[in-house]
Amino acid sequence: MDDLKRSAGVEFDFAPGAQIPLSAADSGRTGVSSAIASVAYREGVAPADICEPNAKAKVNGGRFSLLEPNLGEAFTRAIEVRMLADGRKPIVQSFGAEPQTVVEHSLAAKRIRKQRDRQLTAIMIVFGLLFLPGVLIWLGLFQLRRTIAGAQDRRAGAFGMAGLVLVAALIVLMVLRLPVDGVLQIYVWAALPAPIIGWYLAKQICERTAKNLRAHWSELLGGGGGGAQIPEAVPQNPNDAEAERLRVGLAKLAAEQSSNLIHYAGTDGILGMGVRWASWQLAEELRPKDAKRDIDPFRAWDVARAMHDQLRMLERGPLHTGGFPTPSITHWVVRHVGNGAGAVSRPEGPNTEGFSFSNIEVQRICNEQQFDKGDRHYLGVQFVLWDGELVITMMITVTVLHHTLRIEVTAHALGPLHGFFRKGPDTKKKKIRSAGKPWKMVEQPLPYVDAKEVVRLAARAPLTWFPARLDKYGGTLSLPEPFGLRHTWATAPWKHRFMMDDALRAVTPVLRVAHAAAMRVLDEHGVDVSAFESRSQALSGQVQTAEPRKADEYNM
Repeated sequence: MDDLKRSAGVEFDFAPGAQIPLSAADSGRTGVSSAIASVAYREGVAPADICEPNAKAKVNGGRFSLLEPNLGEAFTRAIEVRMLADGRKPIVQSFGAEPQTVVEHSLAAKRIRKQRDRQLTAIMIVFGLLFLPGVLIWLGLFQLRRTIAGAQDRRAGAFGMAGLVLVAALIVLMVLRLPVDGVLQIYVWAALPAPIIGWYLAKQICERTAKNLRAHWSELLGGGGGGAQIPEAVPQNPNDAEAERLRVGLAKLAAEQSSNLIHYAGTDGILGMGVRWASWQLAEELRPKDAKRDIDPFRAWDVARAMHDQLRMLERGPLHTGGFPTPSITHWVVRHVGNGAGAVSRPEGPNTEGFSFSNIEVQRICNEQQFDKGDRHYLGVQFVLWDGELVITMMITVTVLHHTLRIEVTAHALGPLHGFFRKGPDTKKKKIRSAGKPWKMVEQPLPYVDAKEVVRLAARAPLTWFPARLDKYGGTLSLPEPFGLRHTWATAPWKHRFMMDDALRAVTPVLRVAHAAAMRVLDEHGVDVSAFESRSQALSGQVQTAEPRKADEYNM
């Protein structure tokens, strides 16, 4: 982990060397990670559908609609570019999910499609390049149909189809009437039916791949599916630059996920942790309990550290009940970025270790940067519940200004994923009359891949070797910024009764433990804690009626 934390540049080595990355199956957060990763395997879905859970996602159209990607292809490409590309922008931590799992499944889906595209490219060479005039005619007709129809899911209409049939008939008539004979005549006559043979072979390949992708899609949503194997991330030789790039990119992603810098985006709350829905403050004067001697010197870090040690015991209680799971307790450095920020930043300066601030720098921020500009220190207590669907975070900050010590506890909640990510594959069916019972209608499953989809995949296949060109001609998907796999697609937790109850119930124990730890430190340093205890008891009564509200808007 220390090696990972020094991951600001590419000059270091990522131990433990070459391995086949496997998605974590026992992290306790596989539900959310698998749901997001399932998008990479989705076939037959338009990329614009990803705008439903977050309208900031944008589909950038290309030059040719015949080359436009479906949702799985667009999402896979967007994830790879956004999270593994050289010089990429910083990424918001995904609390409650494992971003590396999503990236690995995206690479696995890409590998499955690449195997299909190799076979389709071979078919295009044999039946396309050798019979190029016929292929161009067929592709032109399909492109004309898509242009008339517009979107993927619309039909061309009666007049549009009639026009296409007329154009096709004229083309066939011209081919039959060409003034050629001999071998050239045979070639001209074969130019139109040859692509149909290629199309049939391509359809079998596309159908097998679609079944494979849909099987992975269903397994991920059903709680099954093993870790995604990424053999291309294992260097085959010392000069395998692409594998080394993937390996380093995955290690950097893991290091950035463990960063201790988070960002406060105004009323949007802390990115990755959700909005602040409540806050409680304890602020009293520091007075010596013995009038004949002064208070023993102490710092804000001493109080924060005592809270940290005491909060580690939250899962223990006097009764044998289910109680709290083990919380994640972290000293965070919080940076303000404001509402509508388009990007976040990484730690910088000599007191950083990769993507994190050093412990010494965290202590300095806690003790010295409590007023005016600069980053702030918060002690975070986080519970990841409901298999990652609910993230509850209590943030505690300690400030000492003049003779006043202030302890503030704020509550943040990140809700479940949008329902879009839980949608499984649809089985296409049509109703037909039963052969033995003509009066009865039965459902017959349809192929996963229809004729126009086979043409689209075959047309895209040769260009998949040139992804930048394919992005230009077919279009791309832009992910919402600042991007984080978890908070980008989250919804409010208040629509789920039990999730809301969990968020409300977590407040009181955390508040009381924080106050008790602070009282102990103050008492040990000769501070009169009577005023603090009275205020703490009052807050303990107020927290009984904790309810969600828009705390960051200050009722303004």
